[in-house]
Order: sequence, then structure tokens, then C-alpha cells
Amino acid sequence: MISLDLIGIGTGNPAHLTLQAIERINAADLVLIPTKGADKDDLAGLRRQICAQVLTNPKTQVAEFALPVRDPAITDYRARVDAWHDAIAGIWADTIRANLGDGARVAFLVWGDPSLYDSTLRIADRVAALLPLKVRVTPGITSIQALTAAHAIPLNQINGPVVVTTGRQIRDNGFPPGTDTAVVMLDGELSFRHLDPEGLHIWWTGYAGMENEISLSGPVASVTEAIAEARASARAAHGWIMDIYLLRRV
Repeated sequence: MISLDLIGIGTGNPAHLTLQAIERINAADLVLIPTKGADKDDLAGLRRQICAQVLTNPKTQVAEFALPVRDPAITDYRARVDAWHDAIAGIWADTIRANLGDGARVAFLVWGDPSLYDSTLRIADRVAALLPLKVRVTPGITSIQALTAAHAIPLNQINGPVVVTTGRQIRDNGFPPGTDTAVVMLDGELSFRHLDPEGLHIWWTGYAGMENEISLSGPVASVTEAIAEARASARAAHGWIMDIYLLRRV
């Protein structure tokens, strides 16, 4: 039986690692690091940096593997994602087999926390169909926590609900009903621009928790252009961007 530790590493700042995360990284026989090509090497580089700083077990191996890309020929979104996850699971299994035997402990470093808008747990389920696998999760600091910390704001209003959603949902369905606060993730299009800005405030952060963190906030009507410009400039400079924002009716 192979033990797979999915370890939340926060949003890219090595200082965000918990003591439990460091302990489990060092307990691993193999640490897996995915790569996404030269234009996104910063992401793999941060994982390498974390291993360089906290990995003290000389017996632990580190193996890198290239992630496949989604097949644009598959037009259905869910089918395209499912095929992509199947391909990633196959690469995970091949990499584990190539580096370890049965009974080993494998660690995979997950941005933020494995439970929040992340597919690692679903991919692990697919790997379990290919290898005898037992999964354990180590929670990490989420991008939501890094966002609210960057702006020094509470997540919720007093006794108020919060909806965590995606840019696709905001674009297609508008502001979530039944709440005055929405946290929006996975939005490459700044979909809040489709909403009526009247009475709507935004707190936006790119690279939350990282060294190159940038944050802007204010009434949507006033800061939309500044956010769009900052996002485009940062993406051009780094080749990628991870951003998140909170919308609140005030």
C-alpha cells in the first residue's frame, strides 16, 4: 500500500507552512513536483524553494514531471476536464512506479488547501484505481485567508453568510442570491465587470501571500480599470497570475 500525503502549502510563501506540513514532507520517501512549462516555472520553482528550505531528510527523493495540457478538441467543458484529470493521474502513477516500490510514502505539495477549488483529491481518486493507495490530507492556508489578510478585512458581515464561487458562475448567473458577500476564484476574465456596480465593493489580490503580492480595493465602479490594468501588467511580467477577490454589497 502506498501512502499519499496531499500537503497544503499555502499560497506560495514558505513561511505559511505549518509544522505538520514540514513534518510530513520530511516523512516522505518521494516528493512529487509538477511542472507546467517555462512560462509557469515560478510555480515549480516555489515548490523547489520550499523543499530546499524545509526538507532535511536525506533519504527523501524529489521527482518532477510535466503536466499535460487540456485537449482543446474536446468541446464539452466537463469532458475536457475529466480527460485531463485521467491523463494527470496516469502520469502520477507512472512517476510513482518509476521511483518507488510498494509500501512507500509519497507527498504532493498542493497550493492553498486541497479542499478548496483544487482537483488534487479528485486526481488522487483516479490514481487509486491504478495503484494501491491510501490518501491523507494536511490542511494549508487558503487563498481566501491570504486575501482577507492582505486587505485586513473580515470575511463575513456580522451574522452574514458568504458564498465561495467562480468567475464562470458570476459571469453566467450574476451575484449569488441570499448573501451580501461573495469570494470569487478561478476568474481569468474579471467577471465582476458583468455585474451592476451600484453599491458593490471589491477587494482584489493577485499572488496572494507571495512576495510579489498586489492588492487593490474600492467601489467596483471606481477601481475596475485599475484592477484590469494591474492584472494584465502582472501577467505579462510573470507569464501567469493567480488572483482572487471578494465582492460585498455595502
